[in-house]
Amino acid sequence: MDDGFVKCEVTVEHVLPSGATTKREHFKGAHVELGRNELQDVVLKISHERGNLGPYTVRAHVVHKKFVSNGKASIRLIPQGLQIMFSNCPPQQLALFLRLMSMKVAARGSKQGAKRRVIGDISLQFDTISPLSDNDVQKVQQNGGLKVRDTNKGGSLVTTPKRNMSTAVKRKLQEENGGVAQQPRKKCSISGGGAELTEEQQTVLNSVRRGLNVFITGGAGTGKSFLLRKMINTLPPDVTFVTASTGAAACHIGGTTLHAFAGIGSGTKPLEQCKQLAARRHYAAQWRKCSHLIIDEVSMVDADFFDKMESVARAIRKNRQPFGGIQLILCGDFLQLPPVTKDRSSRKYCFQARCWRQCVDRSIELTLVKRQNDPTFIEMLQQIRLGRCPPSVASRLQQTAGNAIEKDGIQATKLFTHTSDVEATNTVKLSELPGEQRDYEASDNDTSNTQHIDSVCPAVSSLGLKVGAQVMLIRNLDVSHGLVNGARGVVTGFSGSGKGLPVVRFLTGVQKMIGYEKFVVRGSGGVGNVVRRQLPLKLAWAMSVHKSQGTTLDCVEMSLSRVFEDGQAYVALSRARSLATLRVLDFTNSCIRADSTVVEYYMTLKKSQKNYIECTM
Repeated sequence: MDDGFVKCEVTVEHVLPSGATTKREHFKGAHVELGRNELQDVVLKISHERGNLGPYTVRAHVVHKKFVSNGKASIRLIPQGLQIMFSNCPPQQLALFLRLMSMKVAARGSKQGAKRRVIGDISLQFDTISPLSDNDVQKVQQNGGLKVRDTNKGGSLVTTPKRNMSTAVKRKLQEENGGVAQQPRKKCSISGGGAELTEEQQTVLNSVRRGLNVFITGGAGTGKSFLLRKMINTLPPDVTFVTASTGAAACHIGGTTLHAFAGIGSGTKPLEQCKQLAARRHYAAQWRKCSHLIIDEVSMVDADFFDKMESVARAIRKNRQPFGGIQLILCGDFLQLPPVTKDRSSRKYCFQARCWRQCVDRSIELTLVKRQNDPTFIEMLQQIRLGRCPPSVASRLQQTAGNAIEKDGIQATKLFTHTSDVEATNTVKLSELPGEQRDYEASDNDTSNTQHIDSVCPAVSSLGLKVGAQVMLIRNLDVSHGLVNGARGVVTGFSGSGKGLPVVRFLTGVQKMIGYEKFVVRGSGGVGNVVRRQLPLKLAWAMSVHKSQGTTLDCVEMSLSRVFEDGQAYVALSRARSLATLRVLDFTNSCIRADSTVVEYYMTLKKSQKNYIECTM
């Protein structure tokens, strides 16, 4: 990815000093590029189907980047009286572009040369700008630091002190580069979240950038959801639709349910009726607008539903290509939770859909496990994933029954196969605690969507807490201190008078007052994003196996005697970080199951993936 280039929608406004707009032009599919002019100043060039604008010298300028995560930003070039607004831009690419521009301008400094008066603010020459280097960082330090007008704080000018510039900038660049120190003259890249992509994950990302339809699979903890979030940040937001087979999974990646997007209800009606349902104004508009469709937890999507969606896409978009020409990014593990069907004999996995081979260009299985570090435990889980339970695996799991995994008053979370057991356990345990219960009610910005938010948002509408309540974080708050989604803790008190905010001591030893957070989910029935404001906590004496997907649990206890689905035991066991933080009760070999059809599919996939790698070497 070229950090000095973005492709997106661009609006250029000509603004008078009074603030009045005299001219406004909008360009779809525009290219904006950073460069240097004949005086080595930083310049912007905008290319579009009707011609070019600029290059414009970037000197006194203001950057508005509050909505970068939505693919939107603006640059105000003060001397030229121009406002350049970006929209529908891949968020990651936009963030890199703005960062590179600001650093290059700061490195150039204010010494523009005497020829400035001659060439003015529109340059004659344009040379592509070089990647960010250590030399640029040093120049920024020498020029007194990076000056940024922070539009999120009333437009005040914030200047990084010169003496702290080297450390601050290098730390920032290191975070943006995934924790890797920046090397001279090498392009500065960003992976986000302070973590790098593995070689496997990068292969998948490259395939997506090439426009291929991909299926990403792999065992628990191999970083599938992490990779999905990276991909979302590299795609234009306005034409990318993020979905998942369940509400919980959809909320986890900031999307909506696949059924809500498709507009064909449960998909059980005849195909022609499904087409009529999807032809309703809102759903048809979504289908026509969509260029990239992400489906997480595709393993729970029935083959017949997938086939009907594919036919609907071609019909609504009037395009004969598979899925109407939409790029598909599918993610899931068929060896975990299968499609929900009333009759097991009628179950058909998504890879058994008639259109699967035509719709999926590449299937890639991630194999590098990031959740667990113990090679023995990883090997055990890989055996269990395939439905195998040799005596050595069974013996090790039975030994965990005696593990003492409680610490500092933090008890193990019990995983149950049935939701009713979870609700009963949490309710009873909370009522048994002494002291006053404090209730925290969620605040929704659209009360007509409260029921929908309840079904998809991890934050509950009403949360009751007492001192001693076992709780779990449902959002990353401070990754460096282990305060991540799934971190376990216990309520030790409440701040201030009145209701106050809960103070939680976590298993990592960190004690923190937990404040309200905003949870954004897609509304139902054509409504846009809706917001819930609630504490990022949930009661954690018990949790369902189904709701635990995508979560890493610090200490977990489970009884697998009531397992009723293939892969259910694997999902439960793979939530644990290690054998030392796991306690399995009533273990029997019969609870380890995998569908033979799925196992055969993965054996074939491994062979084809191996052959592909050998052919490309």
